[in-house]
Amino acid sequence: MSETAEVVIIGGGIVGSSVAYNLARQGCTDVVIIEREEKQGLGSTSKSMGGVRAQFATPINIQMSIYSIDFFSRFEEETGHTADYRAHGYLFAATTDAHLNYLRENQEKQRAFGLDNAVMVTRDEIVEMIPQLMADDIIGGSYCPTDGFVDPNSVLTGFSRSARERGVRLQLDTEVTGLSVEDGAIRGVKTNKGEIAANKVVNAAGPWAAGLAGMAGARLPVTPLRRQIVKTQRCDFLPAKFPMLIDMSTGFHFRREGDAILMAWPDDEETPGFKTAFTPEFIEKILIHAVNRVPQFADLGVNPHQCWAGMYEVSPDHHAIIGQDPGVRGLFYANGFSGHGVMHSPASGRIVADLILHGRCDVLDATPLGVERFAEGRLLEETAVL
Repeated sequence: MSETAEVVIIGGGIVGSSVAYNLARQGCTDVVIIEREEKQGLGSTSKSMGGVRAQFATPINIQMSIYSIDFFSRFEEETGHTADYRAHGYLFAATTDAHLNYLRENQEKQRAFGLDNAVMVTRDEIVEMIPQLMADDIIGGSYCPTDGFVDPNSVLTGFSRSARERGVRLQLDTEVTGLSVEDGAIRGVKTNKGEIAANKVVNAAGPWAAGLAGMAGARLPVTPLRRQIVKTQRCDFLPAKFPMLIDMSTGFHFRREGDAILMAWPDDEETPGFKTAFTPEFIEKILIHAVNRVPQFADLGVNPHQCWAGMYEVSPDHHAIIGQDPGVRGLFYANGFSGHGVMHSPASGRIVADLILHGRCDVLDATPLGVERFAEGRLLEETAVL
């Protein structure tokens, strides 16, 4: 089987589907999404904690978040499908003066780039939001009420369904086996089901992005890193609605998901690699931090079979890699989100679609995110990483 397309998107997760949606809504519908699994969303999308926040430390991440959260707030109007956006807020709890100064400096940047509702909060205000916190060492923090959560699978469905209603084609259970490159330009995609001739290809392959880029002779510095999520059994002692709480002293963070609580923590002993199995030993590790912050967590049951692991696609500076490869014309990247792929999917899809169709994006200037920044030594520094 062989066919042609104007654009081929490799990876049918939330980022690839957003690119397809944004292309289609601008009239570019001769698009094929290639997904190697038998259904969409089995990769990083379904493993996400679903958080969305604008409390970042760099201009581009702040701007991408503002664009994306606004889009999530009217997602159903735009796509016909709910994003289940819940503006419960993000609450960063500081335990040192250095933490507080860091949050204040970040808020100055956030205000400069359009986020005007993030505020500094006192310990008493933090305890008022989550009375069960052990807060003796907390000296203040920051809170943004429009931060919150979405349902990643609902967002994926909205993007993908809307794109396909406009004519985008989806090939499931299809493995990419090679990329055709001639005279420094993409010419097509080889799969286990045939070839697709195309002059524009989008790499939206998540943790597998580096290997895909290598098929075109390009180098993409994206590394898979496992992150594990613990889901508790029913929790009645915490409020029905409260912000995502981030303990800046440890990186431990938690939020409500229905009757349960979702917990995450960046294990510094984790090593890079394609690992997707949840290890029950992680429960004991994370509960040490959990109980120190909320003592009642000691009485909350955890079923390892309801916990899961996924993979971040990590770039060297924890920022996305978006744009055309400087050495392979027609090869576009939407990679390296370092845990922010779901929350930035509306923005990244818009940027990539605009770059493909117009050569620039006037809504969001993603020039700083080009892959060439690594060779040129222009790394960005995002310190607000969870």
